[in-house]
Amino acid sequence: MHILVIEDDTSIREFVRQGLEELNFQVTVCADGKLGYQLASQESFDLIILDLMLPVTDGMTVLRQLRGEGHRTPVLILSARHSVDERVLGLQSGADDYLVKPFAFAELAARCQTLLRRQPAASGTEVLRYQGLTLDLLSREARRDGEQIVLKPREFALLKLLMTQPGRVLSKTVILEQVWGFQFDPQTNVVDVLVCRLRGKIDRGYATPLLHTIRGVGYVLRHQG
Repeated sequence: MHILVIEDDTSIREFVRQGLEELNFQVTVCADGKLGYQLASQESFDLIILDLMLPVTDGMTVLRQLRGEGHRTPVLILSARHSVDERVLGLQSGADDYLVKPFAFAELAARCQTLLRRQPAASGTEVLRYQGLTLDLLSREARRDGEQIVLKPREFALLKLLMTQPGRVLSKTVILEQVWGFQFDPQTNVVDVLVCRLRGKIDRGYATPLLHTIRGVGYVLRHQG
């Protein structure tokens, strides 16, 4: 099992690394959020241990970016932020567990092992389906009526967001937060551009469009046959 530890405190980072390696885990460590995000999005890990108060890019932003792009690797937040609201926010943003500093290594190890046991078998498949559209969350493959659709990471993240909530109108603000993982000026046109690209891929050539614009409100995946 390969674990990524994103922690800027040298003593904590090395303490966690040494302890996990003694348990026969393969461990990669880094000290800032930007590098952590790059590693997590480009390499394959079985678990991510994530601090929140990181330099360059904070941990919450890293978490939201990964989840917004469809990455499903279990994430254990390890943070000195201990209020109930902060723990709830971390879990609602996509973390699988939250452990407050200071902590006992035995508890950290137990939580890691629990999260690793929860992962589906490699042969398992999670597929979203809606009106002829399918989105395989493991292989990241999209199809409409059997025809493959090649998606870029943010197109995949947007389609996943829409397919998990068909019929619900999603505002630009919601899409920005979920797909990009951090706040933009709601007046920016990046959402419009992304929706246009995705619509061109899933609706072009089909008599019944599925991705609709609700003027002044947002966007919705809806069958209007």
